[in-house]
Amino acid sequence: MKIGIGFDVHPFAKGKELILGGEKIPFPKGLSGHSDADVLVHAICDAILGAIGEGDIGVHFPDNDPRYKDISSLKLLKDVTEMMKKKGFIISNLDSIIVAQKPKFFPYFMKMKNNLSSILNINKDLINIKATTTEKLGFIGREEGIAAYCVVLLKKSEDFHEKR
Repeated sequence: MKIGIGFDVHPFAKGKELILGGEKIPFPKGLSGHSDADVLVHAICDAILGAIGEGDIGVHFPDNDPRYKDISSLKLLKDVTEMMKKKGFIISNLDSIIVAQKPKFFPYFMKMKNNLSSILNINKDLINIKATTTEKLGFIGREEGIAAYCVVLLKKSEDFHEKR
């Protein structure tokens, strides 16, 4: 078994869509970033990459590479999932936290879980998404951006046979 932790943060920007967990959330501001700035998916990618010893999202999808400009983070997660599978691992469980003062995300959790389970090819019961505020403290409390954390536990796939 292997464990990984991921973290990501992006500032709000006007004129952008707010996308978390691959789901468009109605809100007057979106997140600024090279890709779609989906902090939840970025944290998940980093957690998986950490668990398999493959660095972080910036190593594999640099923000100065035009191929990733405005790309859906779900496409990045698909690539990370393939890396994980090639190393012979599957997800045992995934736990995540979205940290934002606004908006409220609970109504979108099931859609996010469906999006993630489809890409990760796991049962949505293995995915947990929570949200919290910072009680109006710091940049998140001032509604300047959103952060996300993720912890993932991986196990060896029963279908994987290491070549020795």
